[in-house]
Amino acid sequence: MERVDRCVVLVDAGYLLGAAASLLAGEPARSRITVDHAALIQGLRERAEADTQQPLLRIYWFDGAPDRVPQPEHRRLRVMPRVTVRLGALTRSDGRWAQKGVDAAMHAELTELARNRACSDVVLVTGDGDLLPGLMSAKEHGVAVHLWAVQAADGDYNQSEDLVAEADERRVLDRVWITKAVRAKEIGGVCAPPPVPRPDIAAILSAPLPEAALAASAERAAEAQAAAERDGTSAPAGQDDDTPSGPGHRGVPTPKDLASLRGPGSQAAQHPTPPAPANATLRWSSDKGWVERGGPLGEPAETASLPTLAQLTSAEQRWADREEDITTVGGDPFEVGQVFARRWMERLPETVHLQKLSTMYPRVPHRIDGELLRYAARFGLLAHKDDQIDEHDRYAIRAGFWREIDVRAAAEQAPVAEQRPGG
Repeated sequence: MERVDRCVVLVDAGYLLGAAASLLAGEPARSRITVDHAALIQGLRERAEADTQQPLLRIYWFDGAPDRVPQPEHRRLRVMPRVTVRLGALTRSDGRWAQKGVDAAMHAELTELARNRACSDVVLVTGDGDLLPGLMSAKEHGVAVHLWAVQAADGDYNQSEDLVAEADERRVLDRVWITKAVRAKEIGGVCAPPPVPRPDIAAILSAPLPEAALAASAERAAEAQAAAERDGTSAPAGQDDDTPSGPGHRGVPTPKDLASLRGPGSQAAQHPTPPAPANATLRWSSDKGWVERGGPLGEPAETASLPTLAQLTSAEQRWADREEDITTVGGDPFEVGQVFARRWMERLPETVHLQKLSTMYPRVPHRIDGELLRYAARFGLLAHKDDQIDEHDRYAIRAGFWREIDVRAAAEQAPVAEQRPGG
């Protein structure tokens, strides 16, 4: 079998991104960095073709994921041209995450490529000495092995010495190269450009808390402090997320705040509830704790007639949706909310449903909200500590949902305005 003159890149993502985090942020936690995956893949391709003088066949991206469920970054990567994602397990032990099966998958891919003469050059971006047998086997099959290291924070190699000694060619991806696609987050004094804030989420997070709910939060904080003093302990900072903190910060209402305003025996329940301030925005979007239950299945009558996406979707559309989710939707929380809202609106039999929903902002009806979050869970957005979607991700999902609803509702209203006399 004749060998094909082309190169393949095998990337141990745990090593590449962990070493980059150590270099740029001072510790190997990948949460300390932001990655432009498109720029990183393009940089790897250009560097590999330049170093090997061979065209690229493929980049294999090896990484770990909880339960091997692709995370949003994996979904973005696996639909890029010439990129194949291979996932091992990511398990938590003694408070630390560890990859399982990634080294074995890299070893198997490396030896298979060499045995089948699928390439003339292999670029390994790894530091793990467990790949030494695979590297030696590839060399025996006539493949040139290029070993790339990420510049270490202490100026020394962060790779197995045996791996370094056995490679045919060695290169170091230095700080200048790394920072073309990777940035340190601004945490603990590490300087980095702050991410661009999303106005939708900023509005939700910064909304003022109604005075009565603010008082309820303050009362809970006082009770917690009194209990802590009785126990001889001090209440830890940030124990109650509902407690306003910082100068001038008034917080935003949670379902608990709003329920306390409407619950039996509350002052608000004994008197007519005043309308919410015009600039008040709910932090949470579901019905829970906000409206009186009624109607079928405990739903408010105003939302019971709204169809869910599942009710509006045929078997053929369900298949097409899944195909789009796999090949097009990257899994960014804001994007997930937009995709769900777009599908729901496109399949509505009557525009009256859209008009009814738009008047409920920022509250997503409970059934639709639950369906929206279940859809988002498909994209690996669950925080595996308790199988819940991260709080900030929930804000982003709902903000994306409302952005899409607002755009469509405005488009629906524009023709009506134009038809009015003098409009």
